[in-house]
Amino acid sequence: MELKEMGMAAAAVKYDLACMPEEEKNRALSEAAKGLLADMDRILDANEKDVREGEEKGMHPGLVDRLRLTKERIEAMAEGIRQVGGLPDPVGEVLDRFVRPNGLQIEKRRVPLGVIGIIYESRPNVTADAFALCFKAGNACILKGGSDALSSNLAITESLRASLDRCGICPDAVQLITDTDRAVTAQFMRMKEYVDVLIPRGGAGLIRTVVEHSTVPVIETGTGNCHIYVDEYADLAKAVPIIINAKTQRIGVCNACESLVIHEAVRERFLPALAQALREKSVELRGDSRAREAVPDMEAATEEDFGTEYLDYILSIKTVDSLEEAIRHINRFSTGHSDAILTEDAERAERFLNEVDSACVYVNASTRFTDGFEFGFGAEIGISTQKLHARGPMGLKELTSYKYVIRGNGQTRP
Repeated sequence: MELKEMGMAAAAVKYDLACMPEEEKNRALSEAAKGLLADMDRILDANEKDVREGEEKGMHPGLVDRLRLTKERIEAMAEGIRQVGGLPDPVGEVLDRFVRPNGLQIEKRRVPLGVIGIIYESRPNVTADAFALCFKAGNACILKGGSDALSSNLAITESLRASLDRCGICPDAVQLITDTDRAVTAQFMRMKEYVDVLIPRGGAGLIRTVVEHSTVPVIETGTGNCHIYVDEYADLAKAVPIIINAKTQRIGVCNACESLVIHEAVRERFLPALAQALREKSVELRGDSRAREAVPDMEAATEEDFGTEYLDYILSIKTVDSLEEAIRHINRFSTGHSDAILTEDAERAERFLNEVDSACVYVNASTRFTDGFEFGFGAEIGISTQKLHARGPMGLKELTSYKYVIRGNGQTRP
């Protein structure tokens, strides 16, 4: 199907989706989850082809990890769809209601965005997550995944469309662009006539390209240069496993810790033990001069290191003399995604939460929890690091807008 035809099909079906009863949407989502499990072997075969081609091309191990599907990951995709089906339907929710002195009754009501275009890289699970969230929130979606995951995305989309068809729902509620020509992607970003909002999900280059070239309104999902600050009042025994988890549980994700900030008061006591634990996980450390005094064989960090999202087994380390300096450093180098403080001092924790300008701020927990599934949203469409419309993990409510419904009995404006 040509891109214009896909846009027309999505624009046509969005009105049916906007009015679809919650029970019908939930039934379709349950069928889609079952369909993914039934089609697992076919999806894994398609994914194996993508992974093999990626490795042959020298794809970075972190990106291969993002690309790879397993039985467990497909089961998690299906569970995410089921969880979305079990969430309250946001469409039609009354956000506000009031009566004007002239008798007009005004209601602010939640409505779908319409047709959502999503451009994303490497991670085929996004295909299922995006469909589930868009569909439950009453939206049609047009998906444009990366060429390196084309076979995987196509297999997943075919499964989803077949499930919709079995439920008597137009399969054009979810469509996948399979043409890998960059000119097609550029055309997609200019389809304002059919696409109501565009969401890029991937690396800094992809996001910058979409923001700079799209004529369709964009919800920007950002890269993740995430920090953990080890305060002078941190429980150091608790700190080690938190940092290990945030850095190494999955390296190729936007909520992984990329930079450690450490208070001078605990530097000598803490860094050697942490360095040993991280090296057991094959993490390369790059630190400032004081960090290297505590761990002499550590690599020297540059200014660029402090602002880099590595998506690799590399961690930068900055030493500070105060909480204020830590906050200034994080606000300067953070991408506004997720940052954490490790401390047992409640007042200092509260200052960090109030003054660090990121979508998600943590006390004594791994940044890896910045995730729609972990937040109870079932899944997520991405992590928004902007401040307009949506911020942080984007679930169902973030895929809606609102309209005003006004009831009168003959009023005219004087």
